Order: sequence, then structure tokens, then C-alpha cells
Amino acid sequence: MGVIVGIMCALFLWATKEMGVYGDAEFSGDIPYITRIKENLFKKNQVLPIETMFKLPAATPVWPPGGSFANGIIDLGGLLVFQISAFNKVWASHEGGPDNQGATLFEPTGIPQGFFMLGSYSQSNNKPLFGWVLVAKDVCSSTTKSTLKQPLDYTLVWSSASLKINQDSSAYVWLPIAPDSYKSVGHVVTTTPNKPSLDKIRCVRSDLTEPCETYSWIWGSNGFNVFDVRPSNRGTQASGVRVGAFFAQNSGSTSLLSIACLKNINGNTKPMPNLQQIEAIVKAYSPSIYLHPDEEYLPSSVNWFFANGALLYKKGQESKPVQIAPNGTNLPQGGNNDGAYWLDLPAENANKERVKKGDLPSSKAYIHVKPMLGGTFTDIAMWVFYPFNGPARAKVKFINTIKLGRIGEHVGDWEHVTLRVSNFNGELWQVYFSQHNGGAWIEASQIEFQSANKPVVYSSLHGHASYPHGGLNLLGNEGNGIGIRDDSAKSGLVMDMEAFELVSAEYLGSEVIESPWLNFFRAWGPKIEYDIENELKNVEKILLGKLKREFDNIVRGLPSEVLGEEGPTGPKVKNNWGGDEV
Repeated sequence: MGVIVGIMCALFLWATKEMGVYGDAEFSGDIPYITRIKENLFKKNQVLPIETMFKLPAATPVWPPGGSFANGIIDLGGLLVFQISAFNKVWASHEGGPDNQGATLFEPTGIPQGFFMLGSYSQSNNKPLFGWVLVAKDVCSSTTKSTLKQPLDYTLVWSSASLKINQDSSAYVWLPIAPDSYKSVGHVVTTTPNKPSLDKIRCVRSDLTEPCETYSWIWGSNGFNVFDVRPSNRGTQASGVRVGAFFAQNSGSTSLLSIACLKNINGNTKPMPNLQQIEAIVKAYSPSIYLHPDEEYLPSSVNWFFANGALLYKKGQESKPVQIAPNGTNLPQGGNNDGAYWLDLPAENANKERVKKGDLPSSKAYIHVKPMLGGTFTDIAMWVFYPFNGPARAKVKFINTIKLGRIGEHVGDWEHVTLRVSNFNGELWQVYFSQHNGGAWIEASQIEFQSANKPVVYSSLHGHASYPHGGLNLLGNEGNGIGIRDDSAKSGLVMDMEAFELVSAEYLGSEVIESPWLNFFRAWGPKIEYDIENELKNVEKILLGKLKREFDNIVRGLPSEVLGEEGPTGPKVKNNWGGDEV
């Protein structure tokens, strides 16, 4: 019996080595080694999220006709590009990366006739497969300066052959060496040390490329890292186009990226949606905002705020505020936030308290539509107005809720979410959730949907920050359990953003008339005068030593928008109006 057990153990160890579970490491006979082999075998055989391809809950609508929106192909200027979301798996690691679940390297499949691969795709294994890369076709009329060329050769960037990691096989990542006046915009991956065919990929003429930067980390091991990349210059006027390919970098290599992004020299407004298509996009993807069950300060329409007694103040004439006309026709236009004018709640106390509470039935989304990433995507920024932002609350270790007095209060709160829609096919790819002085892009595969393809947005209690999931988020030192509370949860208080007003789409010219209030560039609320020292003293009476110091540092480090001392400006003054969200 003992001989049989010994033979079985030997066969088990031989099999695990052949499977690449632990590379060429020698068996030492210790329990931790056996444990690691079992863990790696389990990891290798478990079904990972990436093995499921994400699809939106409902089919993409048939969009109204007109223009080049959702036609499948975009012309960047002698270079046609097509978005590919179907992939062949080349290699996978089963450890490292987000959640220690590894990452997978792919190459696009189903490439249309005449198009060529520009780079491979990579994604971490901890979420469903949901991504794309661009493939390209040369339609340039020049016979001497074609937009695409084969590489001259390849440089080996990295190999996993000598690494003791849990992987499918060995991987080799290659950088194409571009001809003069051309640039590489992606990598090729193989499972053998043989160089890929020169016909495998194409390099792009330099005038059709722009510098790019690393965006998010995908995976790494032993000084090697894989990143997502995007154009360095982004905004409504920027022409940089994201390829979707990954960037591979070894430790010690230059900080300059060895690959570039594409550039649209054919105008970034041509693939954008027309008015009917915008309406259809909003109808298909408009989110529902769930306010917290305890929320006291609800959104309203801008005109409800004006019609219910909101006042315009002028510096030096504070005793003579002016009632704001419908749609803000008597508001000062343009200029800058010089402190000369500001808005405020009604003067009479009872009406002031009523208007503070907002009016959910009148609320609507104020929409700004803009080209992004060289016109390959449409960003639909959906702005929401709240007459008042409530006081903040904090959590300090075991003390779950501490009221912060007037800290956080301000008049005129503007929040927004942004839908990023592909101009190739009209699919929703990402949603931006604004959170006080920042926010985050969340892929469609990671958000909650209801009523077909409509995202769910959770608005935090009093502060109105937007989150993709309900629960507690802490602004501050979340790891230590100290920070300002952003609580969110579902309730019967819901704002349907399908009720909207298109306030700006610069690329459509005179087809969209901007409301006068949109061009009021001063503060939508007065500067709040309160003694932050006294507010903090009242809170810190219950805190001791290190906790008091850490809490004090966190509060004083908050942006003015959270502290509530300065009156906030309107949507058109924000940096993201003409730029990217982050």
C-alpha cells in the first residue's frame, strides 16, 4: 500500500510540474509547498469572471439615420478604423494583478477584409471580458506615403519563460520596430520564442499618431507591468484616439512610452450623433438616481429654483438683491467668478427652508453633448441641480456617525454623471460618477442596470456624490476607518434622468440654443461664513490624541466644495466642460 501511495505522490508532482503549476521549483517535502500546489491547481481550474463575455442587458437600439454615427467605421483621414470586441485568447496568468486573479492577453479576431491588427488586448481576470481594440485599413490615395506599413522587425519586450508563476504556458511580448516616419501603436503576443510574422501587425504613419500615457494598471510580475493607455491630450478639441491596445513595460526602462495613440486628422465632429440620435441615446441609457432614504435636500429644476424666490446679489449692493427672471434672462453673462455676483436662497426664512428641500417632481437632467477621444466616442454629461447641499457627517473608528455642524453646507449644488458611448456602434462603454472634487470612470460591465440598459446611480446623503453601488464610502483614510461619510442606498426617492433638457452641444452650432443661466459664470451660492475652528472643536471633544489629530488633518485637507465655504460655480465653469473627466 505504501508503495502505491508513493507512486501516486510522484505522479502528482510530475503532473503539476508538467502543467506549469510551479515551474521548475524543486519539491522540498514541506506542507506549504503542497498547499501552494493545491491552491494553484484550484486557481487554474476555477471559472474566472473573464471567461464570461459581458453584454448589455438589452440589445442596442436601431439608431435614427443620418450622418456617420454608429456606421461601424470611422475615417481618421486616409485611415479607416473599426472597433473589434471579439478576441482569441493567447496567454493567461492565474495570479497577480487585481484581486490576485491574474490577467489574460488576447488578439482580435474576425478582422474585416482589408483591415489589419494594430495591437493586442489585455484585461485582468477579475471581471467579465469587456473591451475592444481598433483595427485599421489604408485608404490613402498616396502610393508613396501609405498610412500603414509592416514593421521592419520585432524587439522582445518580455518573456515569462523563466518565471515561477501560475500560467498557461510561456508568453513572449514583442514590440514592432516601425519604419522611419511610422510608429507602433501596440504589441504582439506569442507563446513561442519565434518572432511573429511581419504581416501580423501594422505600424501607423507618424502624422496619424499622438503621444499617449498609462491610464490603469492591468497586471504585473517581477518588474514587468501591463497598462491600459489613452491619449495624453484629451478634450472636446483634442484629436487623440485610443487604440485599446495595452502597453508593456519592464522595470528600469524609459518612462517614455514605446507606443503611440492614433490621431484623427479628419475632424472629430463628423462621427457625432445628430439631435434625433442624441434623444435616442438618452432614452436608451438615461440613468435613474436613487437618493438616500433620509435625504432632506432633493434636486429641482433650475427654473423652479428661480420661480420660488432665488435671488441675485451684487457686491456693494447686498441690501438690494434682485429676483431672478425665468430661465435666468437677467443674470450677468460670461466673465469669470470675480466675486461681483452670486445667487442665494429666498430671504424670507420659511420660504428659504422650503426651497432648500428642493422639488423632485420638477427635476431634470441638463445635458451637454461633446466629442471625446478624437470623435470616436460621445460623452453625454448629465448635470443635476440641488438648491442646497446638507451638512457632512464623519466616521471615526468605532464611532460610526459624528455630525459635523455646518461643515459641508452650501447653496446651489451641481452634480453630474457622464455616459461614454461608442461612435462606432452606439454602445454604452463607461459611466463617470462625479464625487465632490473628483470621481471615477466605471466600465459598463461593473455597474448596475435596471429597465434594460439604464444604469443605476446612488446619490450620497446630503453631499449628493454619485456612486455605482449603494453602501458607505469614506472620504479620508478609509483603511483606518476615519473619514467623511458618503452613505447611499435605494429608496422611493428616485430621479429619472430621461426627463432632460439639451443645454449645449457646440458641434451642432445653432441647432442648440444655450439657456442664459448656463452662461452665468459666477457663484451659485454665497460664501458661507462660519468658524471652522469652532465646528471642529465641538466634534473633537469626543476624540482623543492620535484620532483627534488624524481626523483634523483629514477635514482640513478636504476640497472647498466639501467644506462648503465657497459658493460653487455652474457646469460651464468646470474643467470637464471642455476637457476629459479625469
